[in-house]
Amino acid sequence: MEKTLKPMSGYLTLVICLALFAVSVYFFISGVDQSVVYVVIAMLCFLLSCFFLKGLMIIQPNHSRVLNFFGKYVGTVKENGLFFINPLYSSQRISLRSENLQGQTLKVNDKMGNPIEIAAVIVWKVGDTYKAAYEVERYTEYVRMQSEAAVRHLAVSFPYDNLEDEHADITLRDGGDQVNKILEQELLERLAPAGIIIQEARITHLAYASEIAGAMLQRQQATAIVAARTKIVEGAVGMVDLALKKLSEDNIVELDDERKAAMVSNLMVVLCGEKAATPILNAGTLYN
Repeated sequence: MEKTLKPMSGYLTLVICLALFAVSVYFFISGVDQSVVYVVIAMLCFLLSCFFLKGLMIIQPNHSRVLNFFGKYVGTVKENGLFFINPLYSSQRISLRSENLQGQTLKVNDKMGNPIEIAAVIVWKVGDTYKAAYEVERYTEYVRMQSEAAVRHLAVSFPYDNLEDEHADITLRDGGDQVNKILEQELLERLAPAGIIIQEARITHLAYASEIAGAMLQRQQATAIVAARTKIVEGAVGMVDLALKKLSEDNIVELDDERKAAMVSNLMVVLCGEKAATPILNAGTLYN
């Protein structure tokens, strides 16, 4: 488990190091002409100053240091500033800032087996420095690989759209925020062993693979045309029914079944045709 430390300020130690260094210079210059003892004292002061300097560390904002003492985890320093720690401690720098991971475009098969291209951007940061430092090897590489695996798993779990699976509750194309939340949850589960926090995950690229993109576009266009024609026919039938009822209710003209059939045919052609109808004046009757 992560343990937060608050080491002592390093400013006093810095002053001591500078003083020891100044003393070592003074005794070294004095000892050249007077005594070997002065040279020994100069060397000791210089070694002490170097030893204390090793214990000084500067931590930038939103950075941390994981401390280790001969293979044993000591704790993590998250405060920023100049600090002094045991010079025998080894430390590892870990950034606590949020980072963007722009995943590469992956070619995978969706739930229906159609090849698609998908990519995502992920915003993450280190939440547990102990896990990031000791539970996984190279946590940044771990984040990249697990993020790619999560995006692949998301793609194979849902269809691209509902053209082939009409009963699909969630599709990659229309899922929107729901698909993003599912991706975030899976990333949290996969990256929990490394102490990583997922702040945001969004699909940035989604398309059919190039080898089937043209065929799928034609299929979508055909589906849209059929749906539009269905609406047009439904509307035309309603208008024809209304016209016949109004003619009958207002006693404008008496129509037998044959005349009604002819009128329905003409109205359906006019209402469902793609081009404007060309009127033709009929001076005779239907029977002559």
